Amino acid sequence: MARRIAGSAFVFFLLWAISIPAEPLVRLCPFHWLTGIPCPLCGLTRGLFAFAKGHWSEAVHFNALTPLGFAMLLSLPWSGPWQKPLWMGGLASFAMYGVYRVVAA
Repeated sequence: MARRIAGSAFVFFLLWAISIPAEPLVRLCPFHWLTGIPCPLCGLTRGLFAFAKGHWSEAVHFNALTPLGFAMLLSLPWSGPWQKPLWMGGLASFAMYGVYRVVAA
């Protein structure tokens, strides 16, 4: 139990302590390179770092599913009956968000 709490706290601390630029110098997303359209995960890294610092509106601006991604990330060290539904629902949400981003572009 203590290892799980320490793992989640460590991930949260890293996200809180490290600052990254709001606009990346190079986009690493191959989907974005090929299509010019953001994928479901585009902006999630910047959103996670902003969310951990308490900049929630900025985080949601980077990726609307940042709070869900944050919960999924911090749930990794844990195991329980809620983890599988969280991940299944989260993956389905990211898939639907990806379809929305492609259609809305």
